[in-house]
Amino acid sequence: MNFSELLRAAAALILSFFMSLTPGGFPRVPNEKNLELAWSDEFDGDSLDASKWKGHYCGADEASVRRGSYWHTGTAVVENGCLRIKTVYYPDGFNGNGKPGWYTCGIDTNGLFEQKYGYFEIRCILPEGAGLWSAFWMLTDSMPNVDGSGKDGAEIDIFESPYYGERLSRRVSSNIHIDGYGEDHKSANVCKPLIPFNNPYKEFNTYGIAWNEDGYIFYINGIETGRSSFGGASQVPEYLILSVEIGGENAVPGESWAGPALSPDSAPTDFVVDYVRAYRFK
Repeated sequence: MNFSELLRAAAALILSFFMSLTPGGFPRVPNEKNLELAWSDEFDGDSLDASKWKGHYCGADEASVRRGSYWHTGTAVVENGCLRIKTVYYPDGFNGNGKPGWYTCGIDTNGLFEQKYGYFEIRCILPEGAGLWSAFWMLTDSMPNVDGSGKDGAEIDIFESPYYGERLSRRVSSNIHIDGYGEDHKSANVCKPLIPFNNPYKEFNTYGIAWNEDGYIFYINGIETGRSSFGGASQVPEYLILSVEIGGENAVPGESWAGPALSPDSAPTDFVVDYVRAYRFK
């Protein structure tokens, strides 16, 4: 962590301390008076709402390889007012499908809900364990266009959680990617903020982003953690994604930025989501 990151973390620590003393707790930012709810999922049902979510490059009929695991939407379970994206090792494969390995998934709103600009927020508990990471991010089908700019679409990582096994494990990472995923790919890390009070692997926290034509502002529990206009802010509607990924390839766990390879003996873990909300600016 460089000096500017340390200063930002210290400022967040001080702010979050004083904000935690207020009766209202952490406020949502930007001010709600300037926001209008456009879409949300409070996960109050007993199954994933197919009118709001579908598998992100995966489905319920067949497992898809994603890095060091299989993705299967059967691992996305709604119960007790929360979504749980489970990460589980199946020695005989999911429902005995003959593909042994780790199973988890990604879900998205592509074709169901997309929005240009606004404030987007999740309240969640991160999955415990090294070798894997959860994420709340945004994407658009035009992101692979290579033109040296993010104005035609970007991957916007509101947060990713790859640091469980590190000394500063209560960090997350916010990033922006443009120009596809090939040799022309460009990216920028905006911030790696600390979450000093609520343990993100045990307690709920909110993670949000305000996005307008000028750039992106990232928040945790109502506190600004970073801002960027890398590549020029996306000027096109984007859809929402929730995911858990395991480092590795060909459905075999391997060492990655999330730490050592996940072992079959590792404990199952859940990415627990209380809500996802999208607001328009008034």
